[in-house]
Amino acid sequence: MKKKRFLFFISQDYSFPILRPLQEEIRRRGDEVKWFLYGDEITYEKLNKDEVRIPSIEEVISYNPHAVFVPGNVVPSFIPGLKVEVFHGLPGNKTRKDGQIYHYIIRGMFDLYCTQGPESTQKFQELAREYGYFSVVETGWCKLDPLFCYSFQKEEKKRKTIFFASTFSPRFSKARELRPFVEYMIKKYDFNWYITLHPKMNKEIVASYRMLETYEGVQFVDATQLYGAFRESDLMLCDTSSIVYEFLTQLKPVVTFQTEKEEPAIINVRQLDMLEEKILDILKNPEINYETILNSVSKIHPYRDGKSSSRVLDAVDEMLEGRLKPPQKKPLNILRNFKLRKELGYWKFFHS
Repeated sequence: MKKKRFLFFISQDYSFPILRPLQEEIRRRGDEVKWFLYGDEITYEKLNKDEVRIPSIEEVISYNPHAVFVPGNVVPSFIPGLKVEVFHGLPGNKTRKDGQIYHYIIRGMFDLYCTQGPESTQKFQELAREYGYFSVVETGWCKLDPLFCYSFQKEEKKRKTIFFASTFSPRFSKARELRPFVEYMIKKYDFNWYITLHPKMNKEIVASYRMLETYEGVQFVDATQLYGAFRESDLMLCDTSSIVYEFLTQLKPVVTFQTEKEEPAIINVRQLDMLEEKILDILKNPEINYETILNSVSKIHPYRDGKSSSRVLDAVDEMLEGRLKPPQKKPLNILRNFKLRKELGYWKFFHS
C-alpha cells in the first residue's frame, strides 16, 4: 500500500503542540507528513530536526498531499487534498461583539471538522446540515493525547501548585490587572507557581511576569510546552481563555478573574479583593466543584485515552475512501482565496 502524504498548514506557534501528536500517529501508521509554515508570527526555529518543512507554496502543490490539517481558521483551496480542521482550542466562551462564538464560525474552507466532544459535535452537525458542504466526526482533540498518555501516579506534595495563564486580547486579558496580585500571593504563601502567557501577549507585560522568576518556586512555561506543568498543578488561575478547558479535562479546578461569560464548571471572581480567599478555599477543598467539572468535561472533551489523533486519521481515511461525503461542493470562496494567494505570493491558477 502506498504511503499517504499529509501536510500541516500553520502560521502560529500554538500549532506545534496541537499537531505533533498527530504527526506521531501518522508516522506510526507508516505514512508521511510535512510542514508548511508561513507568515511573520511563526517561529521557524521551533521545528524539530526530524520534522520536514516544505519551503515554498509551489513545492506544497507538487507534494500533492492527500489531506491538509489546519489548527487555524483558513486554508487555500488551491492546495490539493482534503482540508481538515483540527482547531486551535477547545470550545471557549470568547464571542464576537455580535455574540457569535468564534469557535463556530464557518468560513467555507474545510471538508472535515474533527470535533472534540458532544457539545461541539452537535453544533457543527447542525451547521453541516445548514451549509451542506462539509462533514463532521467527533474524534477528540489531538493536542490532548500527551496529557493522558502517561501513568497516573499521584504523589503527595508539601507545596500546592498554581498554574497562572492569560490571553493576549485587550478585551479579554486581565494579565495587567492581576500582575500585582500574583506577586503578592507569591510573597505571602509557600506555593509553587507556573506562569504562561499567550505568544501574542504585549512584550512589556511578558517582561513584568518574567521578573517573577526571581522568586523561589516560580517558573515561566513556554506556551508550547504546558502539559508537564498541568499535571503538577492543583489549580489554574486565568481570565477569558480556552486554555482553562484544557486544564479542566484533568478534572482539576479553575478560578477565573472577571471572565466574560460565567459557567458552572469554572469559579469566577469579580472582585479582586475576594480572589485570595477563593483560591485558598479551593486549595483546601479541591473536590468542591468536582461533579460540575466532570459534567462539563463530559460535554466538551470526554476522551482520556490519548487516542484522539488515531480517531482523526480514521475519519480522514473514511473520507478519502468515499465513505464519508458531504452532499454539496464547497463554495468558491473567491475573496478569501484571493487574499491567501496574495499573502502566499501564488498566482498560478492551473497545475501542470
